[in-house]
Amino acid sequence: MYCLERFTQYDIILASQSPRRKALLEGAGIPFRIMARPTAELYPEHLPPAGVVAHLCRQKISCFGDELKRPGVVVITADTIVVQHGKIINKPAGAEQAFNMLSELSGSTHEVYTGVCIRHGDDERLFCDHSLVTFRKLAAEEISYYIEHFAPYDKAGAYGIQEWIGYIGITGIQGSYHNVMGLPVHKVYEALKEMLCS
Repeated sequence: MYCLERFTQYDIILASQSPRRKALLEGAGIPFRIMARPTAELYPEHLPPAGVVAHLCRQKISCFGDELKRPGVVVITADTIVVQHGKIINKPAGAEQAFNMLSELSGSTHEVYTGVCIRHGDDERLFCDHSLVTFRKLAAEEISYYIEHFAPYDKAGAYGIQEWIGYIGITGIQGSYHNVMGLPVHKVYEALKEMLCS
């Protein structure tokens, strides 16, 4: 039996309300359902970026203790952060903060980290992917247009690479494009294969 067919024997839960993560898992042909639960998303300040996303993923998966006691249940959590000059840039609270964030990213290269935690019973896979993204110098009018038409308030760093600003503003990517979207789906697929098909 091919591994994707084996996946259908499990109840795979994506613990995220992100439409980007949903689309990426669907594109990979992985069967799943969505069940998201809110968490405080707090982390110790001394952690490096990879440690931050790992901490947040484990924090999210701790909300699914009851589900994980049931046979056949697999839970996937993920968290993405943008880092500029060693500083974590979170989701913007409003248009002014989004404008300031994009102005800071304009004309420079920043880092994107996505952590993923996958758990099936006591079996856990925890990993992080890292990409570099370069923006050309953006005009203030371009930033304002993007914010007005795309309202990127649910996105780390105040942008979605798959949206207009990614088409006209990003000049280079090192690493996984899908990681910047919010889920290194190639690594998720490999981890599920190891966990469920070996």
